[in-house]
Amino acid sequence: MAGKHIDKQKKQPLYQQIVTYFIEAIQAGDYAPGEQLPAERKLAADFSVNRSTIVKALEELRSLGWITRKQGSGTQVAEGRWGNRQTPLSYLRSSLSSPYLQQDPFVEAIQHLRSTKQALDLYTGDLPQELLPDFQFPAFTWETIRNESLQSNPAGYPPLQEVLLAHLTNDFGIPSSGQKLVITSGATQGITLLMQVLLTSGDSILTEDPSFLFSLPLFTTMNVRVLGIKQDEEGMRPSDLEQALKAQKIKFVYLNPTFQNPTGRTMSLGRRKEIIAICQRYQVPIIEDDIFSDLALTPQPEKFKALAPDSVIYLGSLSKLFGPSIKIGWLLAPEALADQFAQAKKRMSIETTIFPQLLANLALRSTEYPQQQQDLLEKMAQRQHALIQRLSAFSTDWTFQQTTGGLYLWLQWKHAPLKRKDWTIFLENDCLIAPAFLFSNDTNGFRLNYTRLSEAQLDLFCQQFAKITTQLKEQLYERNN
Repeated sequence: MAGKHIDKQKKQPLYQQIVTYFIEAIQAGDYAPGEQLPAERKLAADFSVNRSTIVKALEELRSLGWITRKQGSGTQVAEGRWGNRQTPLSYLRSSLSSPYLQQDPFVEAIQHLRSTKQALDLYTGDLPQELLPDFQFPAFTWETIRNESLQSNPAGYPPLQEVLLAHLTNDFGIPSSGQKLVITSGATQGITLLMQVLLTSGDSILTEDPSFLFSLPLFTTMNVRVLGIKQDEEGMRPSDLEQALKAQKIKFVYLNPTFQNPTGRTMSLGRRKEIIAICQRYQVPIIEDDIFSDLALTPQPEKFKALAPDSVIYLGSLSKLFGPSIKIGWLLAPEALADQFAQAKKRMSIETTIFPQLLANLALRSTEYPQQQQDLLEKMAQRQHALIQRLSAFSTDWTFQQTTGGLYLWLQWKHAPLKRKDWTIFLENDCLIAPAFLFSNDTNGFRLNYTRLSEAQLDLFCQQFAKITTQLKEQLYERNN
């Protein structure tokens, strides 16, 4: 091991080489989640280094989230989230093909199954094709597109900005005075702009736990720490938030308060006001990610942006409503900050192409749009109701609750804790879901996209889910006996 994996002639410290070795070995699957690592003395002998060097390497791996260490229990590979584990920035600079940028192995397995089998895909974050609104668009000449593109600027296409601002003001009560909207190529580009303008290497941000942010590698590449605050039924816990803000410097609080990804929860109005008061007390801005806003099945609490427009940056998207082919998102922020986002787009040579903006503008202004949206929401509600009814047969083993909008239901296993490897049973049964460990250190729940279950697919899912549940219980029984 020593001769192959560390080089004592290198200028790089030995403990960093050992850290690199273990991260690459974990990424490659040589060490499985939950697997025990050899004792410190054994590792020191294997690498031909002092035990103190091993201790330093293991402590760094622990602080970065790759392993867990408990007195009396030894050292284990971490079971929890993968995509947002921290990595030493100096290592990333050495190679654009760094293993630290690889996807979680579970997600890679999902992508492989998608391409090779007819699996039931409840993992994806998009509406199924048959539910997407169908618009009739006029024919565009190249000259028309070219002329319209002349109106566009780094902040976006003005007619689309206008209709989006009117929508946010009229439907959600978000004031537009002193605010400016910057159009992006989907929500992910919006997150990237936030990072470029507001964050530097070594910064820390807060979000809900669980949260989809923990599944994104974006923050790792910038060496930004994402810290989770636990939720209850009303949303992020205010006391835990305040304690975190007291304890360390936080650049912003990132919230997905309406139909939260992955839990589907919606934060209560009272909780929203508490969170705003705390953040204003500590002078920490809030990012409100509201990409599911147009998929509400019932009336929702006021937006953070409506309650505190000058303290909140609002992130939205049309991609969930119109499908992933129309990559349109936006940031709504106080004018001076919005101008910085627009200039960052220009500096980074990031363009939001004119054609999807043209289509989105026409769709939102279409006389057919309100009815098409209403038809979509009715079909979503029907699919969720049908699934909830069928899930009652599984209530001995799983907890779940109805959501008031968005795409996701969250199911929690009632029995002894599952390990990461247990979730491969879903894949073996051609059922693609998003386990909790993608979003948290929890390993006992999963997210599914209920909108993708048609009546015919619902029967298939229930058959698969019954089989999976039985296999999980059998596996736990064998492990404990």
